Amino acid sequence: MTTEESNNEQVGNLDNLEELTELTVDVDTELVSICKDSGARTEEAKAIYMKSRTMIQELIGNKTPEDRFRQRCVIATGDLSVADIMRFMHDPIPAGVEAIKKGAPIFVDINMVKAGVTKAGHKSEIICVLDEDPNAEIANRYGITRTSAGFLAARERLNGSIIAIGNAPSALIMVCKLIEKGVRPALVIGLPVGFVNAAESKEIVRNLKIPVPSISCVGTRGGTPMAVACVNELVAIARESEDSEESQG
Repeated sequence: MTTEESNNEQVGNLDNLEELTELTVDVDTELVSICKDSGARTEEAKAIYMKSRTMIQELIGNKTPEDRFRQRCVIATGDLSVADIMRFMHDPIPAGVEAIKKGAPIFVDINMVKAGVTKAGHKSEIICVLDEDPNAEIANRYGITRTSAGFLAARERLNGSIIAIGNAPSALIMVCKLIEKGVRPALVIGLPVGFVNAAESKEIVRNLKIPVPSISCVGTRGGTPMAVACVNELVAIARESEDSEESQG
């Protein structure tokens, strides 16, 4: 028997799983009971989420709907300063919540964003635009990035959708060009990260002549975690709104 086989057998024969599955945080049952986030499903997950959320609320405030997005992005990045660079244009939160409640599609730039968006608590299809130009025909024909080509290929289905970009500045620039040509998404979450066109692309979306609702940030920061955090917060708010409507109806 090889060393690897011996190790695999030893791992497979673990009898006392309790020593490996001890909770990593104390579970505050009161906090757990009020956790409504669809991504947290076990007691430990709910406890971790609510402990983080409570801490961040105290540090950056909890007065407005925008604060909820700042909180979630701070948690996602571990960076308190992220709260200061976020920008909300043309009432993006009501627009995004309404789109989620309608089951509008969510178009994302890369599969990492698609994987991070919660699949629970909504009926929206999550579409990675890389799948819209699967053989890179458009990308190769015009020499553009695959994410830009994906949004170009999906252009006829973007009206009323939520667009979430966490990686590709070129994709956000393409979305802005499509908006200038008449495409009307319900919400653009433009948070690409990087040093080539990331800051500039977010400036473009904020300065569009067409008042399309958007969530973005200033500068080179951003990324998949922030884009995912914003979509998941929209889902959480939409779910709370529907629960409230049902209880009142």
